[in-house]
Order: sequence, then structure tokens, then C-alpha cells
Amino acid sequence: MATRSIGRWFHPNVSGLEAEKMLLDRGLDGSFLVRKSKSNPVDFTLSVRRNGKVTHIKIQNTGDFYDLYGGEKFATLAELVQYYMENQGQLKERNGDVIDLKYPLTSIDPTAERWFHGNLSGKEAEKIILERGKNGSFLVRESQSKPGDYVLTVRTDDKVTHVMIRCTEGKYDVGGGERFDSLSDLIEHYKKNPMVETSGTVVHLKQPFNATRISAATIESRVKILSRENSQTNRKTGFWEEFEFLQQQECKDLFKRSEGQRVENRSKNRYKNILPFDYTRVILKSRTDVTTDPVTKQPPPGSDYINANFVIIDDDLGGGGGGGGSPLLSTSQSSSHFDNHNHNSSNGSSGSNANTRKTYIATQGPKDETIADFWWMVWQENSKVIVMTTKEVERGKSKCARYWPEKPLESKDFGSIRVQLLAENSAVDYVLREMSICHMKGGCRESRIIYQYHFIGWPDHGVPADPGCVLNFLQEVNNRQEKVLPAGPIVVHCSAGIGRTGTFIVIDQIIDQIKRHGLSCEIDIQRSIQAVRSQRSGMVQTEAQYKFVYLAVQHFVEVMQSRILAEQRSLLAGREYTNIKYTEMETSPSGASGNSPISSPATAAVTTSLVNGCASRPPFKTNSTSSPTKMMTGGAATSPPSCNSNSTVLL
Repeated sequence: MATRSIGRWFHPNVSGLEAEKMLLDRGLDGSFLVRKSKSNPVDFTLSVRRNGKVTHIKIQNTGDFYDLYGGEKFATLAELVQYYMENQGQLKERNGDVIDLKYPLTSIDPTAERWFHGNLSGKEAEKIILERGKNGSFLVRESQSKPGDYVLTVRTDDKVTHVMIRCTEGKYDVGGGERFDSLSDLIEHYKKNPMVETSGTVVHLKQPFNATRISAATIESRVKILSRENSQTNRKTGFWEEFEFLQQQECKDLFKRSEGQRVENRSKNRYKNILPFDYTRVILKSRTDVTTDPVTKQPPPGSDYINANFVIIDDDLGGGGGGGGSPLLSTSQSSSHFDNHNHNSSNGSSGSNANTRKTYIATQGPKDETIADFWWMVWQENSKVIVMTTKEVERGKSKCARYWPEKPLESKDFGSIRVQLLAENSAVDYVLREMSICHMKGGCRESRIIYQYHFIGWPDHGVPADPGCVLNFLQEVNNRQEKVLPAGPIVVHCSAGIGRTGTFIVIDQIIDQIKRHGLSCEIDIQRSIQAVRSQRSGMVQTEAQYKFVYLAVQHFVEVMQSRILAEQRSLLAGREYTNIKYTEMETSPSGASGNSPISSPATAAVTTSLVNGCASRPPFKTNSTSSPTKMMTGGAATSPPSCNSNSTVLL
């Protein structure tokens, strides 16, 4: 695990009581932070949330090493935290109960400026600024050797200079000279008044090297900055700048797409330049609707081809709890993942159930001649939920062939798969179709129920005006997927299978990350898109879609924050909170899996008005507290806590 993946867990100016409140309000069990010790300014305290209460652990700083008053010794505070994160079970109570460090509770950035990169190591800073920056590019990061201070990293004459920024008593300086009220003031000053190294080299701060990593809770500030930059005359900054980097990276990172270019497969592609990567493509196997060669007994060339890719989200590869954002698979890692998936998924046995990684199939809208291929893929992969994000015809052009029967209870055969439409129900922004499919060559002895969620709220031009409707739709889709387990990957398609398809998948992935790790987790939207693009090219196709991902995640975070606030108010009133009541709620169609809005019996419920009557409405749970217990580590007993009834102090 890289140091960066630890997350920005250091909170320099937080008291014990404040740490407890932050962990209980914003964290999960396993969330933690490190802060300066109030009793001994050179020491530190590790505060961990566990079982609805907070444990405080003293960290000794001798000047030569850091330790927990016994046990392993470490050269830096970061190494100590990293060790106990990577070696779960090493930190225990006296009774043997393990204290887990799982989710770093990220600190509030000292600035919202995009040149601030948080907990980036010196080596990582040098690498990215030499590879992607220019002379005069600069960034600011947290000091790893002196927690609470910062480092200005600048590229000068094709080498890198690091300048320590001290933070004392709320003021910032570079080791002498003028002191500033904020990091932004300091940077603005030295942009106009360059520093000079002892060697005589002038350190110019010309252009910021911007970060895309943020804490989920601060996404509103980032969206404001990107929108402000986007509104500037030349528009070469903000959302455009981040999206343009993705476009440039895609040109460098293309993988082989030879299968889609074969003569026998060309007509199966809806668009000749949008082809699946070979190493992640879905391979159709054991087909009973094709005629094998009488001599070789092999199916005809191209019968294993469909323009579709697996998209696997592997949380272990990206530190959803705090660092780097989202998973990026190397080619070798990806190949092994997808080879295993294709090996295990045959005739209804889906490899997605063999592990905890969330898996999608991203594919184009079927053409008339590929509908049989599409349904065989659904059968083979044991997929039970299909997400369609395009209309059949848009702006007079065919976007997707109708691959289901038109009338309820009508059946239609596609290759060896028989499809029957059981029911069709409409909501404001989507249609839910319930279908039954069976394998005719097997005598239809086994039938499966398939749910197609057809989102019709996406306009022919641009993106939806209200991200709340998309979030609500995704929640219905995920609720259904959970109810039909065991099931294969969710199949997502638009027309080309990259634009809206990629947008839905990335939004869903990031929201899952926030749900698992809380509002303090670090997310990186640009990197998330880069990750899915490494599995199917062109995912999230336009700048407008890129911005929409930001707006959808921002909307989700705002709703989640409102929920937490409502929960706190309800607990203060002495009642248990159940759910938020939203105005203008669109009820789920018959047979759908949505939650009904429930009014809180407590004080006035938080009300959110949304466009088109849509809102996100996931339920949430309250957290209970329990009585403190005595703690120890390294054989040392502890003293009673000195904070409040929800805390336990580990000395």
C-alpha cells in the first residue's frame, strides 16, 4: 500500500472532544484520525471509532522514532499508521479484541484551490510534475516528516525544488520573512515575488499543477471552482481541462481491438470505430443456435463475438477509504480478472459471484442482426438486470433495435432464447419491463426472470437537467440487483455503449464507494473514468457527461449530509429516525423495488424539492453508543477516559 493510500488522516488542530464528534458524525466503525496531543505537544493521539464509541491511543514521539509506548518503532508517523492499517490484528484491547484501522477520516483541506494535493509523498510529487508538468508548474502538499506543515513543490529548469511551508498559530511562512493568513495568500505572494534558491536559481510559480482527488464531503467547493474556471473566456480550464487530459491519455493507452475488426464481425458493430478491447470483451461460448462445421465440429468464425466488455470495479486496487480514489487495473491485472470471468461464466454460471467485485457488462444497443447474440450473452452470464439508457430512435436515427416483445404475454424467439414480456410499468423517467427467458434447445426446462430498466429521461441533446432522477433510477436498479442474487453482471447499454453507459457506471461506482466508506473518503472522478476507460474505450464520451458525473455525486453527497443532519436532530429529540420525506416523490412502478417515503416522527423532516418529481431516497440507520471499556496495548494498562461517556482512552 502506498503512503498516499493511507488518506489524509492527520488533523492538526482538533481536540479530543472534537475528534469524537467528527468520528461519530462523519465516520463509520473502523474510521480513525490522528491529532496532536494536548497534554504533550510533541506527541500525537490516534482516535478510532469502534462499536459506536471512540477509543484514543497515545503515540509517542521521542525525536528519533514513533511508537505506541512500546511495540514496533517507526521513523515517521505515516509509517506507523500505515503499518497498523496493513497489519490488522496487531492493535488489541487487553481482552484480545482487535482495534481495526480501516477508514481514514480525512481532514478538511486548508484551501479549496486545486493546486493542493493533500497527502502526496515527495517522490510521487516529483514523478507526476516531471512527467506531466512544465517548468514553472507547482503544487502544495502535506509534509510527511512534519505533520501540520506543508511543502511547496516546484519544477524549475527540469528539476524539482521542495520548499517547506511552516504553519504556526494559524499563520503560514517559508521559514522566515512575511507570514500569511492562508496558503492561498502565500502562494499568490510568491507568484508575484519569486523566491531565489541559495544557488541563485529563481523559483517561478507560473502554472498550478492541479489535483483531481477530493474528499467526497468537499465536492461542492470543487464543483464551484471548476464551474468558475469553465466560465472564463478561453474555457481551457475547469471541467474542460480535466476532461481533455482524459482524452489525451486515451490516445496513449489504447489496447488491441482486433476481434471487432475481423471481416466476419464488422457488420455486428453499430459504429465502425467503437470496438471492444480484446482482453476485456465478453466471449460467447457453447452456443446452441449456430451450426458447427461437420468436420472440425467448431462453430463458424465470429460466433463468439459481441461488441461488449466486462467492467470490473475492484475496491482492493484503489483505496476507497482514502486514497487515490478508484481502481486502475494494469493490463496484466485486468487480463487475469477477465480471463477468469470468461472461464467461469458459461451457461448461466457467472464469475461475478465468485468474488465481491462489482461487475458490469457495457455494450452497444443491439442491432437487428445481433439481438440473438445479446440474449445469449444475458443467458450465458446469468444477468438478470438490464439498464437501457437510450430511446429506440432519437433525432430520426435508429439507436437500438427493439429486442423484446411489444405486447404483454407475447413471446418472441431470438436464436435459441425465447423471450416473453410479462409486464410493463411506467414511471416519469423510466419504464420497467419484466420478462421471462428460457433456452429452447434445453426444452425450456429452466426459465429466468429478467428486469429491464429503460431510462427515458435522458434528452436527445446534452444531459438531464436534474441528477436526482438518475440517482433515484440507479437506486432502483441496485435494489433490484440485490433482490435477484445470485445474479451475473448488470448489463448496461445505450447506443454506442460508451457515453451514457459510462456515465451511469461511473456515477454508480463512486456512489457505492461513498456508501461503503462514508463522506470522508477520497474520490477522484477523473481517475475513476480513466479506470473504466481502461476496460472499454471512450467511456463518458463528452465534457457535458463528465461534468454531469460531478453534479450527480454532488447531489448524492448533499442528500446524504441532509440525512445525517436530520438524524442528529431526531436523536436530540429522543426519537429514532427512519427516513426523510421528500416532496413531489415519484412512486416506483408496480413491481419495482423502491422504498416508500416515511415521515420522521421527530422534528420537522428535511425536505428536498427536485426537478421532475425525482429524488434520491435511500434509508439510513442510526448509530448506537455503548459503554466504554478498559484498553491496553503492548502490555500497558490504561487510565480512565477524560473526554466523555462515548470515549475510551488508550495510553
